[in-house]
Order: sequence, then C-alpha cells, then structure tokens
Amino acid sequence: MTTWKELKNNLVLSKEDINAIELEKDLIRTMVHIREEKGLTQSQLAEMCHVKQPVIARMESSAHSPRIDTLLRILTPLGYTLQIVPLEKK
Repeated sequence: MTTWKELKNNLVLSKEDINAIELEKDLIRTMVHIREEKGLTQSQLAEMCHVKQPVIARMESSAHSPRIDTLLRILTPLGYTLQIVPLEKK
C-alpha cells in the first residue's frame, strides 16, 4: 500500500502546477483569515453565502479545489472579489 507521502514524492509537477497549487493555497488561507477576522463560523458564512457548511469545510481543508462561482459566492458577502493582476517578476 502506498502512503500519501510516497505518492506525493513520486508526482511529477511542472513549475506551473506548483505555482497554481501555491496560489490556491494562498487564496484559501486568505479566505479563512477573513472569515475568522470577521468572527464568523463556517456555518454562519455558509448561511450568508447560500451554500452548505460542508462546502466551506472542504474548501478550507483543501479537500477539493473550489470553482470560481463558489469563490465569488463566498467572497461577495465578505466584501471581497477576485481580481486579475500581473505577477511580479522575481
């Protein structure tokens, strides 16, 4: 039986894949921070966004990648939106 660590070590990810994963992780961390800063539970946020609480939980635990419409549905009641901006050159 293969463990997650072994499987992860065998994955062949491109730089673009890694960047996309990091961007998604940053976005979700920011959304969790905003929710907590506003003093909202996952259930309260779900009610505000007209989604079920497990949707929020799965997103926050990175159990699945949220769809754009779900992100917007969650961000809008929090007073935020998504914006496309150029990446800074490192």
